[in-house]
Amino acid sequence: MSDRRYERVPSPDATTVFEYHDLTAPTPRDVYEARRVVSRYLPRTPLVRSEPLSARLDADVYLKREDTLPTGAFKVRGGVNLVSRLPAEFRDPGLVAASTGNHGQSVAYAGREFGVPVVVAVPEDANPDKVAAMEALGARVEHHGDDYDDAREWAESLAADEGYRYVHSANEPRLIAGVGTAGLEVLEDLPDVDALVCPVGGGSSAAGYCLTVGAVGGADVVGVQAAGADAMYRGFHEGHLDPQETVETTAEGIASRVPFALTMEVLRERLDDMCRVTDDAIRDAMELCFREDHLVVEGASAAAVAAALDMGEDLAGRTVVLQLSGRNVDTEKFRRVVGA
Repeated sequence: MSDRRYERVPSPDATTVFEYHDLTAPTPRDVYEARRVVSRYLPRTPLVRSEPLSARLDADVYLKREDTLPTGAFKVRGGVNLVSRLPAEFRDPGLVAASTGNHGQSVAYAGREFGVPVVVAVPEDANPDKVAAMEALGARVEHHGDDYDDAREWAESLAADEGYRYVHSANEPRLIAGVGTAGLEVLEDLPDVDALVCPVGGGSSAAGYCLTVGAVGGADVVGVQAAGADAMYRGFHEGHLDPQETVETTAEGIASRVPFALTMEVLRERLDDMCRVTDDAIRDAMELCFREDHLVVEGASAAAVAAALDMGEDLAGRTVVLQLSGRNVDTEKFRRVVGA
């Protein structure tokens, strides 16, 4: 885009009070540039046909297995692209992020790869398996607040007070571009894709697919939120960025009560539709993936499957990709869902 926008943020340089981060929406060209970085640090993820889902939907259904990435989730693509270009003055103070798990693991992984210290703020009831994974990657994890947005506010304050580079989970052009590299892989493996369905929390993944599978490949891109955490859904359909007071969903990977401006800009321009699914439908889809495709997926991944099942006849006869965004589900929660 020609009109660039910037966000004023605290600088770690004592001689400069503020720096400015570019908040211009990324383009398909940015995604192609990001692939040069991402492909050096991360493996390509498989695109696998699901025979059970293809039969259920009378369609050719493929699963984009982002759960096979080193952190178990798609976010790491964005973390690697962003941290690879981190200005030198932020390398000593390091990075701070807020997360329910997958974004934090992404930043922690990238910080380890590029030798940058990382602090991650998580809600008090954060998934213990995800917390342990972030700590194993070298991050310092701090528990703050009842939900993701409480943790985010604490992380933003820490960045302002101590000069960390705050890494937003969605309002980061390089993060979105990095995440979007999955869409380029989809187009290379399946150039005749008709539709792609992906979960939406902050919207970085959906934005990345809009810039690739949508803008380049001409496919329909559909986002899905949990009914109890639908701030982006409401903002997309109603034209605002109003937050919710609370969220309630089993899918913590998409449990945000605040819609984000940068991803919303991309989605309003390029997303074909956004829908909602109930937590019961998400749990049913988790069980279905385990019983029929023998896959362990977290609630966010299952939301895409649940949405496809709900879309039913709208997908019949089409070539469809469902993003399995991550596998990082709490062990006890998964056992309860599948009855194991």
